[in-house]
Amino acid sequence: MDKFRAAIIDDEDQTTKHVARVLTKLGFETETFALGHPFLNRMAETPFHLVFIDLNLPDIDGMTILNFVKKGFEDVEAVIITGHGTIPSAVEATSKGAFNYIVKPFRIQEVRTLASNFLEKLELKEENRRLKQSLSEEAQFKNFIGNSKVMQDLFAMIRKVAKVNCNVLLQADTGTGKERAARAIHDLSPRRNKTFVSFNCGGFTEELISSELFGHEKGAFTGASATKIGLLESADGGTVFLDEIGEMPLNMQVKLLHVIQERSIMRVGGTKPVSLDIRIIAATNRDLNKEMELGQFREDLFYRLNVVMVYLPKLSERRDDIPLLANYFLKSFNTKFGKSVKSISPQAMDVLTSYNYPGNVRELENIIQRAVALAEEETLGMRELPPDLLNLAFSAFGAVGLLSLEEVECRHIKHVLEATGFNKHLSSHILGLPRTTLWRRIKKYNLDVEFDDEE
Repeated sequence: MDKFRAAIIDDEDQTTKHVARVLTKLGFETETFALGHPFLNRMAETPFHLVFIDLNLPDIDGMTILNFVKKGFEDVEAVIITGHGTIPSAVEATSKGAFNYIVKPFRIQEVRTLASNFLEKLELKEENRRLKQSLSEEAQFKNFIGNSKVMQDLFAMIRKVAKVNCNVLLQADTGTGKERAARAIHDLSPRRNKTFVSFNCGGFTEELISSELFGHEKGAFTGASATKIGLLESADGGTVFLDEIGEMPLNMQVKLLHVIQERSIMRVGGTKPVSLDIRIIAATNRDLNKEMELGQFREDLFYRLNVVMVYLPKLSERRDDIPLLANYFLKSFNTKFGKSVKSISPQAMDVLTSYNYPGNVRELENIIQRAVALAEEETLGMRELPPDLLNLAFSAFGAVGLLSLEEVECRHIKHVLEATGFNKHLSSHILGLPRTTLWRRIKKYNLDVEFDDEE
């Protein structure tokens, strides 16, 4: 509503006019009533937000009106109008839910103060409602972490698309959180109180997919000893998440297209269609445009699923979130393993943030899980990180990866010797080593060196 609505119920015309004038100036849409019954009828049609009630009315007791208002309209506030002789009754009314009371003859400022207090209270309620809604939305993303701009943009897109009852296609690599995104869309949608089911279309035969999604009738095939409700039917009114939709066999694509178009399914071995109301969220890491060109994915199904496409960024595209995620997983695995690792060393964090993560968030989670499992101190260091990760992160040390100090010294001595034409005097000068020490190093590292005899 554009305005808050207020009603004044009093058989004294002067009272209703004064109160109505004050409320109108404060922005209320006001109506006045000389009797109680007309107000009750109007209240039942279009509820008011604020009601001023005279305790002594010609046709009905003011306390009866108060009880009607508080029992039927919890959010409506009531102010009692009373005379000096009925102040105890007004006090009793506040104990039964009245917002406050004013005593005749009252000053205009009293009405203005009460109405302003009501507006402040209403504003506080609205702020609390928004806060609860915000916290509720944040709860949907509790396992979907990210402060980077790309993730905040993703969260905004999820909130927006969740409210619209349309199919969604998630374009996302493995490990980026496809099911979490699908669950967030469901949990923020009007379908939140209905079922959410997920099914991975990859790696299953057509027969198994058909049985799992569509269910079957008793006796439909050998071993079908009872009727089975499929996942699609079990999610009626809710959301179905189909992961790796690009791997669904073509014949199954035809059946899924029929479900979307006809809003019904036919169980395997069934003869009667079953009406269905579901929202489909599909996900793929394949380029479906190329799949359509190759004849591996139906174009008509693609457009039915791709009403809105949501792209989930790779972890390498949101490196700012890596420390946040790493510490989240650190706390999680501390609890799981009964450890008390408090932090990640700056050097180890540098390695983690420089890695490209082909396995995305899931790979980072596995790395931290391994590190916490191996940790013996309060800080995760370099030694807890996988050797392959260290080799890749520090490839600048050489093609073979990280080198020990001795390996570095050996290679450097050999390089200097070769650069000087194996001149032992010049080499020892450049290396800052006495010739006897240089000779011992050559023997130690078993270098195949032939010195120039010239002194």
